[in-house]
Amino acid sequence: MTSSEKSGYLNIIKEWLSKQQHLPQNIHDKLLNRFLHSCKYSPEQAKTLIDLFYTLRSQAPEIFANRDPTSPELQSAFENFDYIPMPKLGEANERIFIYRMNSSDITKYDFVNSIKAFFILADIRMIVEETIPEGEIPIYDTSNFTLKHLSKVNLQVQKKFFFYSQEAHPINLKSIHVVNIPTFLDKCMQLMRPFMKPEVKKMIHTHVDKYSTLHEYIAPNLLPVEYGGTVGTVSDIKKWWMGKVMEHKDYLTDESRWAVDESKRTNDNHSRRTLGMEGSFRSLDID
Repeated sequence: MTSSEKSGYLNIIKEWLSKQQHLPQNIHDKLLNRFLHSCKYSPEQAKTLIDLFYTLRSQAPEIFANRDPTSPELQSAFENFDYIPMPKLGEANERIFIYRMNSSDITKYDFVNSIKAFFILADIRMIVEETIPEGEIPIYDTSNFTLKHLSKVNLQVQKKFFFYSQEAHPINLKSIHVVNIPTFLDKCMQLMRPFMKPEVKKMIHTHVDKYSTLHEYIAPNLLPVEYGGTVGTVSDIKKWWMGKVMEHKDYLTDESRWAVDESKRTNDNHSRRTLGMEGSFRSLDID
């Protein structure tokens, strides 16, 4: 698709958005392009995704409100968790991520703020990255996760997390890798499985250690040193990304960019007002 064609689709979305007064009117162009890209440049699907993206966020304030990255709660979350996009794209233009907890200390585990921090980083990378990946491949390192941590999982927030991630997050998920799997993985899956789409479940690959079998799926030149790779250390990559988060503090905390005004919603959008697990508006792009 040519740049001219993409610009044309972007203009269609902008014109439509100007008539949706319940939605933010200052959405970043790069984010609008993300919506279009994740919907394969179908304007109608992108419109639905945009509305759902903002509507579900307004109904999950535990995750999407009070997002000052300099607050003590979020500083603690960023210190205790790594959410690191890798700097290189793969041959198929896919982006690799490392998600891991840095300590097994149960007193440092804040489930809700960890999810909030996760989406803060996600929001920043969508306006910072110059190239939109064709696919996303997260790697979850569970080496510090224990049975005690399961007791601190808020199921209502987890439900919202999975529903939003699978229905409204503008990415194309390609596969999921879980490394250093715990012996109690089955118990973890019992908590997550009810909220996961069947196609997402099929994407999951488990690995008993950090990378002996991971490299069969992901080339080392896309991974950090800690996972047998060559793109740099997790700490260095994280430092760069945290700098970007702090640079965009005003973007994150400007409610005019994120809030939905339900009093201005027209009747044709009424059906998408409820956050729940029923139904599915879009399917994931799966290899």
